[in-house]
Amino acid sequence: MSVMYILIGCSIVIAICFLGAFLWSVRSGQYDDTYTPSVRMLFEETPDEEVASKEADPSQDLKFTNP
Repeated sequence: MSVMYILIGCSIVIAICFLGAFLWSVRSGQYDDTYTPSVRMLFEETPDEEVASKEADPSQDLKFTNP
């Protein structure tokens, strides 16, 4: 029965170590996404996004004609 207490104690210590390593990696920026912003311009826009961008900038729809 005393072995169970030792194993539970060891497992709690290991769990705390893993939690500390996880928190350290989050704070140091290990999970920051640095790849996606650099390739975002290579992705094509869907038709819904094109319509939304034209609605946001109505100057794209101006047509100049000679009087």
